[in-house]
Amino acid sequence: MRARGHQVTALTAVAAGLLAGAVGTVGLDAVHYVKYRRSGGKNSPLAWEFAPVENWEQAPDPGQVAKRLIEGFTQRELPDRSAWLTSTAAHWAYGSGAGAVYGVLAGSLPWPAPLYGVPFGAAVFAGSYIALPIAGLYKPIWEYDATVVAWDLGAHLAYGAGTGLAFWLLARLMRAPHC
Repeated sequence: MRARGHQVTALTAVAAGLLAGAVGTVGLDAVHYVKYRRSGGKNSPLAWEFAPVENWEQAPDPGQVAKRLIEGFTQRELPDRSAWLTSTAAHWAYGSGAGAVYGVLAGSLPWPAPLYGVPFGAAVFAGSYIALPIAGLYKPIWEYDATVVAWDLGAHLAYGAGTGLAFWLLARLMRAPHC
């Protein structure tokens, strides 16, 4: 993998992508937090981000997906007390994991640019509206109000922009010093 004529190893691309995905997740959450505040929410960003999840009925979609995967693998039902930790970990793992995929893709290009993250964010958005209705966690996209879809798209574009910019910076900082 190359970046502006400098070697970017696969490991560097994955590591930079994981970190960049976490940065992108902060961007996605920032957009959702703005929406929350505009609708009257009062919690601080940290209190909102790490709000308690009392049971699986209240768990957000990343937690629901993780619950299904863990229960399917272990053949054991997860207790309600694990809903918060599982949901929080799944949210951040998904954002970071998608960032690792971005790192491999962008790191494979001869001239990765920060703006490549924006279409990647749109692809993650589209993937959510394909996979999650199949899983029974979302309705089909056409059944949502346009404002809801616009906010969600905006959040995913922020994710992509943050991931792309962070990867671009990290890839330059982490590249092999002998290049």
